[in-house]
Amino acid sequence: MLTTLFAMDPWTIAAFIGASFLLYLTPGADMMFTIASGIAGGPRAGIAAACGVAFGVLAHVSAAAAGLAVLVATNPIALDVIRYAGAAYLLFLAWQSWNGTGHLSTASGHANLWRAFRRGFLTNILNPKVALFILAFLPQFIDPAIGPAWHQIIILGAILGVGGILTDGTFGVLAGYMADRVRKSTGIMNKISAIIFGGLAARIALN
Repeated sequence: MLTTLFAMDPWTIAAFIGASFLLYLTPGADMMFTIASGIAGGPRAGIAAACGVAFGVLAHVSAAAAGLAVLVATNPIALDVIRYAGAAYLLFLAWQSWNGTGHLSTASGHANLWRAFRRGFLTNILNPKVALFILAFLPQFIDPAIGPAWHQIIILGAILGVGGILTDGTFGVLAGYMADRVRKSTGIMNKISAIIFGGLAARIALN
């Protein structure tokens, strides 16, 4: 795989990073999820959620490299099952946040960081739009002449995942710091997180 990496055109990689960066700055489900996680559990929960989302992206990339994503994308029933499962999971998170159960306390340590990571991972895995995006986006930067396509998919996917941690993680951390300040004078932060999670659920189910 290193041979393929060194054979890839640096300008192609630079163009991919540039295009990815513009996508990172476009408000989407991943960004909103990390912001909601930061609001609910503070800066560390925000970055943990971003890491979970990034690992979800890598799982979709691995499926695309193996050809599994193509099978799912061509099966409308499978897409609907995954989409509604993802929406149901987000509604569950919204219910937990609204009622204060499963709250990502800023002082609860590693257990809640793992919970934020797990939520980010599951939310991303259960969003079929991520798989469709990867199938549509990554092949534009692949050149079969320089090596196996699946090698290039993994390499580009890794770049996509790292970029997601840096950008979505930044938004999650900033949201966490701001929420920490607001949390000292009000108790509405869980409600805000619940509204965001509920909105994401509706977006995934209806779009």
